[in-house]
Amino acid sequence: MSSATDLQDIEDREQGPRHLTGKSGLLVTALAFSWSVFQLLIAKTWTLNAEVVRSVHLAFAIALVFLCFPMFRKGRLPKLSPRDRLPWWDILCAIAAAFCALYIVFDREGLSQRIGAPLLRDMLAGGFLLLFLLEAARRAVGPALPSVAGFFIFYSLFSEYFPGVLATAATPLSRIIETLSLTTQGIFGVPLEVSANTVFLFVLFGALLEKAGGGKYFIDLAFSLLGGFRGGPAKASVLASGLTGMINGSSIANTVTTGTFTIPLMKRAGYPAVKAGAIEVAASTNGQLMPPIMGAAAFIIAETCNMPYAAVVKAAFLPATISYLALLYITHLEALKLDIQPIPRSELPHFRKTFFSGIHFLIPLIALMYLLIIERRSPRYAALVGILTLIAVVVIQHLVSEGRKGLRTALPIIGNGMVSGAKNMITIGVAVAAAGIIVGVLSLGLSSQVTEVIRILSGGTLAGMLIVTALVSLILGMGLPTTANYIVMASLTAKAIEVLAVGFGLDIPLIAIHLFVFYFGILSDDTPPVGLSAYAAAAISKADPIKTGIQGFMYDIRTAILPFMFLFNHRLLLMGVKGPVEICAVVFTALAGMFAFAAATQGFLRRKNHWWEGALLLISTWILFRPGSMDHFLPLGAIAWSVVGLSVYAAVFFIQGMSLKKMA
Repeated sequence: MSSATDLQDIEDREQGPRHLTGKSGLLVTALAFSWSVFQLLIAKTWTLNAEVVRSVHLAFAIALVFLCFPMFRKGRLPKLSPRDRLPWWDILCAIAAAFCALYIVFDREGLSQRIGAPLLRDMLAGGFLLLFLLEAARRAVGPALPSVAGFFIFYSLFSEYFPGVLATAATPLSRIIETLSLTTQGIFGVPLEVSANTVFLFVLFGALLEKAGGGKYFIDLAFSLLGGFRGGPAKASVLASGLTGMINGSSIANTVTTGTFTIPLMKRAGYPAVKAGAIEVAASTNGQLMPPIMGAAAFIIAETCNMPYAAVVKAAFLPATISYLALLYITHLEALKLDIQPIPRSELPHFRKTFFSGIHFLIPLIALMYLLIIERRSPRYAALVGILTLIAVVVIQHLVSEGRKGLRTALPIIGNGMVSGAKNMITIGVAVAAAGIIVGVLSLGLSSQVTEVIRILSGGTLAGMLIVTALVSLILGMGLPTTANYIVMASLTAKAIEVLAVGFGLDIPLIAIHLFVFYFGILSDDTPPVGLSAYAAAAISKADPIKTGIQGFMYDIRTAILPFMFLFNHRLLLMGVKGPVEICAVVFTALAGMFAFAAATQGFLRRKNHWWEGALLLISTWILFRPGSMDHFLPLGAIAWSVVGLSVYAAVFFIQGMSLKKMA
């Protein structure tokens, strides 16, 4: 996959592969714009019942899926799946699916009085909603999510015929449909509520910022800062992807947006095509780790763990920062391996000029972060203020630069951002609703069976449970968006990990468990053979997508080690850390440990590692990440062991430096 057409196919995953014009295009544009307007109104002006908000949110998402995504992709059955027009059957499906999603609004009072005794029309509306949602998820996300959701429905219906520990009393079809489609325990559950009330606004903020030119500004700023260093284009790619990932929360969009500029420059600097694409994949995938959006999952994690959103951001910030700094270090090691020289400063944007040319883009970002972190306002309110501030900045910018004509330029930018934001939400809205099917089925009493199966597979050990969770997250994530992957795995394994940890006498915070699940869901975005980010990067770099995915995963091994570390060392989540001195110590030792691990896995520090040097670097990694665990061997204390770990790393660095001098 290496052509422009292939890249367009990957990019179409975000907003739909249909490119409509005329009345059809106007219909989709009007619907998407209306969805954004609705979400802005309910954020402050309208006060609507929670069920109404969720229902309307899903109705917009599911209708847009049938309008934007054809029945099949890549030219299969073109008569049934036209890309340049809307067939009547997809329009009919969009109307019918939206009606079924709105059914709980049309008959809200009647449904509340018929709990446990639904009418035939209730069953028909709920049943068709399930079918429409599964088909919408197949079109927008792929076959994995509807297959998993369909299996859980099948298991709930016929669980009494399953063998061994899986056998339990079957659930009647009427109860399944009622629970999943007509109550707030399934499709209309907490994930869809968070999507409707919070995630949409952050995605809209990112889309508006991108359309206004903020994305290009961050890329230029990154190159002006880091482009002149050794391996500068790769380092700039990491920084640009981190800045972009903070606001868009999508690894595919991040790869396509920043990779179009950074990958050709990396190749020009001397990076092979596979490594250039892989660096962009690793950087873009990790963009979902960065607060405040975190791939749209941060808000769902906060609701699931019943903790303030600011606490989730605080816990997630240090691991994400360490991961990005370690990737910068890896690009430096690759530059040393390949003897890549800096790009002349004359060929790079001037930092001061670049910084001030788009400094107005920082105003809404600063307002957003101030309200979230300092004022501790709700994410919904902070996002709304950020959006309104951004709109005001765009209008003022163009009025100042163009006079009265500037309004004619600013309004289309805002309108395009509103439409793009809604289209970016299509996949997320449908995915979280479909994931709600699995959550709803488990709420029918099947969670204990599933948890017991996972416990048996893990051998009843906590280490086995963590490995099983990591592997299943990677496998499921090959076909699921990050948010849906997190919802599914949190429903299946988070509680089991918590119970096993208590059984072993370990006090693991709930947020650490949920971040563990979340991290491995993210890593699946570059896991071959399905990782879509790797395919998008390979389409730009003209490299083999499988090799790009494998190389990207090798770069991301540093991210895979982090969850295991912060699960047992809560200081990495800034929990139990007191005072700035202790915070600096935690950051320094964790960063040194990650650098040691990166050098060990890349087989290079100042030169190619000998096997025993790699072993020493891994030992240093373990000591620096978990200094307290070493007291089992020799009770020196965490501080003393941290010094030992740093000394081991420094010794390898010094030994390699001496050998380089001898070689010279």
